[in-house]
Formats: sequence, C-alpha cells, structure tokens
Amino acid sequence: MPIQIVVLKDSKSSEPMIFRYYAETDMLYIQLIDAISVESESVAPNIVFDFNAQAQVIGIEIEDASKYVDLAKLEVSALPFADLIFRKNSRVALA
Repeated sequence: MPIQIVVLKDSKSSEPMIFRYYAETDMLYIQLIDAISVESESVAPNIVFDFNAQAQVIGIEIEDASKYVDLAKLEVSALPFADLIFRKNSRVALA
C-alpha cells in the first residue's frame, strides 16, 4: 500500500493533487488529474509524464525516487490549498 499525501488545490476545486510513494519499487507518483493515461513519455532519466486522451499531463512518475528526492521531508510553500491530507492506513487531515 502506498503512502499518500493529498492536496486539495483550493476550495473551488474538486480535483485533488495526490502524491503516492511506493516503497517496494521506490517510485513517487504525482497525480495531477484523475484520468486514464493513454500515453507516457520519458522526459528525463527516471522521469515519466502520463497523458490523457486530450494530451494533458495527468501525472508524473519518478523512478528510483529516493535517489532524487529527500523523502524524509516534504515542504509546501505558497500553495493556495484548502486541505492537506496524509494517508497510510488511516486518514489524518490538516486544515
């Protein structure tokens, strides 16, 4: 089961941005839009963008994430979010 951080972009948006970390594969996935991926493109070593049918970027996959990202610390700055939710096996919300 991945560890998830859910960021509701603002109080008007029903579409959250979701960060999922899969420890067993060391992959971080950032879901920008909840949609089905129809195409993926490697844009840099270990970085893959997922696209929907309208050619919008819907997600970003970072392979071998712990080599590129300090997973022990998440800093959020100047984002107009409504809620920040952390999930592992249960839900905790900060508002």
